[in-house]
Amino acid sequence: MADSIGASDNPAIAAEKTAAGPFRFDLDRCVHCGLCLNSCPTYRALGLEMDSPRGRVYQMVQVANGAPMTPSYFEHIGLCLACRGCESACPSGVQYGRMVEEARAEIETHIRRGPITRRLRRWAFGTLLESRAAMTAAGAALYLYEASGARALVHSLGLARLVGLHDLHQLTPSADPPFFFSRIGQTYPAEGERRYRVAFLAGCLANVFFARLNEATVRVLQKNGCEVVVPAGQGCCGALALHSGLRDMARTAARRNIDALRAGGFDAIITNAAGCGSTLKEYGELLAADAQYASAAGEFARQVRDITEFLAGIDLRPVENPVHATVTYQDSCHLAHGQRIRSAPRKLLAAIPGVTLREMSGSDLCCGSAGVYNIVQNEMAMRILAAKMDAVHATGADIIATANPGCMLQLQAGVRSRKGTQEVVHVVELLDRAYQAPASPAARDTGR
Repeated sequence: MADSIGASDNPAIAAEKTAAGPFRFDLDRCVHCGLCLNSCPTYRALGLEMDSPRGRVYQMVQVANGAPMTPSYFEHIGLCLACRGCESACPSGVQYGRMVEEARAEIETHIRRGPITRRLRRWAFGTLLESRAAMTAAGAALYLYEASGARALVHSLGLARLVGLHDLHQLTPSADPPFFFSRIGQTYPAEGERRYRVAFLAGCLANVFFARLNEATVRVLQKNGCEVVVPAGQGCCGALALHSGLRDMARTAARRNIDALRAGGFDAIITNAAGCGSTLKEYGELLAADAQYASAAGEFARQVRDITEFLAGIDLRPVENPVHATVTYQDSCHLAHGQRIRSAPRKLLAAIPGVTLREMSGSDLCCGSAGVYNIVQNEMAMRILAAKMDAVHATGADIIATANPGCMLQLQAGVRSRKGTQEVVHVVELLDRAYQAPASPAARDTGR
């Protein structure tokens, strides 16, 4: 887990800030050595100092010292993926992820957005992500768009390219009905002896676009002796709002999830989304100045486990059914850099008979997804994705495995853009596949 600072760890975090923007002790920790440069996707792509972690920290320092915020500052901070690869490279322990989130929150109080943009952002990060009805409606519309053949027609006629939306159209996810919302509030018993009682946080968009992944996660946990509770009051973790500078929205989401699990008595709180997990583990920091929630937030954060982290840390039930495939693994940024979890996914892949793991070059470099980055900074996201797909193709792998739904969408777009045949899966989906008993010849013959 990253060096997350909670209310009990640092009084400066617990106290209300007297000024907006990054903490002075975070800014002062950077010694501008430049060891972060090669780990930064935007610097690798552009070669510009102001689009490197060191350059962005320099700009944050100037603003903290009284320099005016300019459109150039907004642009350079906005172009950052917040992938936190620089944190892994930094010898001084600079908490860059926290700094860029604070900088964006400060920008949000200064930038002048048009009324339509403001309403759209509030709707997307608030109403849509917080409303099961709104997400169900959006998912149903996307499903009809695809099932009716309209999506294929738009693609074949090149209509999206004509209006300059080809790359965004490539990123449009497929709805995954029946949606997982019907499972929220349910409890699923352990297979065999119960060893653990865990809560599963199903996320927000994942309930619509990754319902089968959520189901696979529950099955694998059950298979390994877990009673799985999917708490009724849960909702969006707040990560997308937090990364976009909307900290109050993120705090509201955090309080709701804490309330939903406060009296659960769980051995662990499980998420299958690395980006969500990084934010969930930092609830103690996010609510450090909230006297009512600070203690509960810290306790909540200490219980959060990524699904790969949890499974790799227990006595995993042996996997008997082989999955014959060559697999390459893409490190999700907020798992590798935010939570410092690298070996767990690979340990699970190694536990699956038949899997040959071929490491790609730069597996921990961002794929360009980064929450909503591939939408709001689409050109740079596609440029970064192109380099990632070059690395993928060099492995000759049949399957690209990762540990975050957002990365899956980005990598799927990469496969489509190259007219490739690779399957993109979450690590836990491969494990679930291996746990499923192969169908008998008779069942296969009858289609059962």
